[in-house]
Amino acid sequence: MSSSELLPSGQRVLLIRLPCNPIFPIGPIYLADHLHKQFPDLPQRILDLAALPLLDVERVLLATVDAFRPTLLVFSWRDIQIYAPVDGRGGNPLQNSFEVFYARNPLRRLRGALGGLRLIRTHYGELSRNLRLLRRGLRRARRFHPNARAVLGGGAVSVFYEQLGRGLPRGTVVSVGEGEPLLEKLLRGESLDGERCYVAGEQPRAGLIHEQPQPIEKSACDYDYIARIWPQLAWYLEGGDFYVGVQTKRGCPHNCCYCVYTVIEGKAVRINPVDEVVREMRQLYDRGVRGFWFTDAQFIPARKQIEDAKQLLRAILAAGMHDIRWAAYIRADNLDAELAELMVATGMNYFEIGITSGSQELVRKMRMGYNLRTVLENCRLLAQAGFREHVSVNYSFNVIDERPETIRQTVAYHRELERIFGADQVEPSIFFIGLQPHTHLEQYGFDQGLIRPGYDPMSMMPWTARKLLWNPEPMGSTFGRICLEAFQRNPGDFGRTVMDLLERDYGIAPLAEALRAPVEGRKAIATALL
Repeated sequence: MSSSELLPSGQRVLLIRLPCNPIFPIGPIYLADHLHKQFPDLPQRILDLAALPLLDVERVLLATVDAFRPTLLVFSWRDIQIYAPVDGRGGNPLQNSFEVFYARNPLRRLRGALGGLRLIRTHYGELSRNLRLLRRGLRRARRFHPNARAVLGGGAVSVFYEQLGRGLPRGTVVSVGEGEPLLEKLLRGESLDGERCYVAGEQPRAGLIHEQPQPIEKSACDYDYIARIWPQLAWYLEGGDFYVGVQTKRGCPHNCCYCVYTVIEGKAVRINPVDEVVREMRQLYDRGVRGFWFTDAQFIPARKQIEDAKQLLRAILAAGMHDIRWAAYIRADNLDAELAELMVATGMNYFEIGITSGSQELVRKMRMGYNLRTVLENCRLLAQAGFREHVSVNYSFNVIDERPETIRQTVAYHRELERIFGADQVEPSIFFIGLQPHTHLEQYGFDQGLIRPGYDPMSMMPWTARKLLWNPEPMGSTFGRICLEAFQRNPGDFGRTVMDLLERDYGIAPLAEALRAPVEGRKAIATALL
């Protein structure tokens, strides 16, 4: 009996991405593709509200529901909040926060407060709008099918599933992590027991977020089919400068204390077949795409995946895609000379390294698992292979036990990366580590009394946001003021300016100091238990 024969008649699926920054919506695309392969006769449509003016989203949603008459509405909610020095929806969250908390000038504090009010209004306005879109879309669908149901998933939902579930219509299915098996069961009318989800109005299982996802067989996305059910595909492909997402694996084996990837995708690394990844890329290539973003949590999670990466890159070359460019998150401690040459030969033109600190001591305390000396050695391999493109290195100066000597070490480490790639090519990105639910850092916050069980991680109230932003003393206020000076001096090159100011105020350590990891200071985050 085929999968289609097991599908109750009359089912129609509308996949809706809620408004967010218009990044290529790989999640809804992969869900639709998977369902099509399981149920070839299932009517589906994708509606990307991120590609529409905000004033039009509700009208278009209701019109689409009226025309398509879905029995199942699958909403994807990508992001909710970010603590980063970038202008986002409502303004620059880090600048506004730091002006309120650390500025000495009263007028500047007032400006930060007004900016913070705009952020708060935007944050709660988005929450209200997205929940309203879900409720109104479901209500409209029930005009045609009284038993229509809604599913809510996506990155934001997986992190804040407990809080979001309280504001949803009773009976809404809240998906945590990957949604493919869940949607299959819903469409077949099977029990959802054991799936990583819960039904709004019921109590979620304890530890739901930490349950491991089911392995699924991933094949190449059928973009001919996606183009038929998603008219907006051309809008993304015609952009030219956009990276189009392609996933080569799921899961991350590491334990970085602040990261939710491990709990959402699981610790088991599941490699997609190389021929299927290349076949998917080839479809996009034939549609004019030349920029690809490998959307994996880490492109090379561990050394045992080095050979998998080599196989993929060799296959890309063998497929004749010689003029592409691609980017990814790279654990640069997992490279060798051959892989470095293949990365350059296949067109890698940008990568991000999330080392968090240039001090090996702090990297260890934050459970990052990086060997900073190996990262440098492998970056030299990339440079020797001819890499001359952009590198983004993430630093967070609000880490455990940050102090003047570790700041000097981070400056030294960054200057060495500049010597390897060129100062103009290495961008220090300052991303503050926030206390996020379900992470080791959250547990550390409980243990230290920074937050209490039952707190609201979605709150943007100043007294809560300051705790979640987490900029501990004794360096917190000092670093906050350095950031304020950087915003004032050169907001367009914030990261480099911060590094220059840190070197001005603290100097630079010998590189050898950065690469040592003495076990000193307060109890490391590595001892925190979930």
